[in-house]
Amino acid sequence: MAFKRFTRFVTSYVLVGVIVAITVVWLAPELLGGRPAGPTAISGEDAARADPRPSSADGQRFSYADAVEVAAPSVVNIYTASRNPDPRNVFLDSPALDELLGGMTAQEQERLDTSLGSGLLVNAAGQLLTNHHVIRGAARIQVMLADGRNAPARVIGTDPESDLAVLQVNADNLPHVPLADGRETRVGDVVFAIGNPFGVGQTVTQGIISALGRSEVGLTTFENFIQTDAAINPGNSGGALINARGEVIGINTAIFSDSGSSTGIGFAIPADLAQAVLTDIVENGRVIRGWIGAQILPNQGRSGLRIAAVLPGGPADRAGLASGDVIETANGEPVRTVQGLLSWITEQAPGREVILNGRRDGETRRWEVEIAERPTDLNGDAPQRPPQPEGQSR
Repeated sequence: MAFKRFTRFVTSYVLVGVIVAITVVWLAPELLGGRPAGPTAISGEDAARADPRPSSADGQRFSYADAVEVAAPSVVNIYTASRNPDPRNVFLDSPALDELLGGMTAQEQERLDTSLGSGLLVNAAGQLLTNHHVIRGAARIQVMLADGRNAPARVIGTDPESDLAVLQVNADNLPHVPLADGRETRVGDVVFAIGNPFGVGQTVTQGIISALGRSEVGLTTFENFIQTDAAINPGNSGGALINARGEVIGINTAIFSDSGSSTGIGFAIPADLAQAVLTDIVENGRVIRGWIGAQILPNQGRSGLRIAAVLPGGPADRAGLASGDVIETANGEPVRTVQGLLSWITEQAPGREVILNGRRDGETRRWEVEIAERPTDLNGDAPQRPPQPEGQSR
């Protein structure tokens, strides 16, 4: 009997020991020299599951900070001030009352409107690109650099038909970044919009290129927009659109929005168009474009484009073109859209002769047109609507 009690006693303690050992192995293996307590180094699939942040095949964390650091110092905040007649007294616009108002100060006669935007320093000489609508009507322009410095800016020239303007900033050690060759840009590329939305200060937003070559949007006369879903808001106009290498591929310009804020459809002027405008303004004081003096419209579902009107004495008129003529090819290449033909004409140097082929009353026709320089006071060869800066709906 005593032996049985002893055996039962030993067996019970053995079972307790086994249970304790199993518990330790299961819950605290580090106490037995197993895996160490606390944070551990993991890799491969375990690392991917444990850390939600994306990483490359070699385990390096993905970041676009280097790309942003390339371009961000060259993006500036632009503040403008313009004087407008006081809306409370329409008679202040009357020249007949100038003598009566002679004793009033400009501040008393007018109110000061302020607005904000962004810009991009593109060279060491202090030349800066922004949108025309950012500085339109400005009496004073002030630029705040990314390093906190402030400097006044003056207008070198503007191009309302592309909604671009070139400013001059005089300061030492100006950061700058050149415009990139956008021929390798593709839909789906990761991009970043850098600017000063709502005046909060320099801000970077991320998206992708949603579309290329957007035209006939009704924003400007000459349209070839990059469409992106990177957030663009009021104040972003004139800022940079960069790719994942930090290259500037566009100038942020406008959005489609009913609320005035980003809805994922934003537009940027491609860098190659911005560069062409910059070069023309700096070298010639204006943008030089070809022109034929004709209003061109779609041909109502038929092939070719229809001449809606011809300016008397203009290049098209001298070549024999008339209202109702249909243009089918330009220098042997088919014409498909109004914007496409308009862009092609503007790219031709003044004085160059081009061949337009088409029809008049069903009969084949050929016109030799000598390109002239496009006048700067035109509203465009095709119907257009005023530019819609970011934050406005259409």
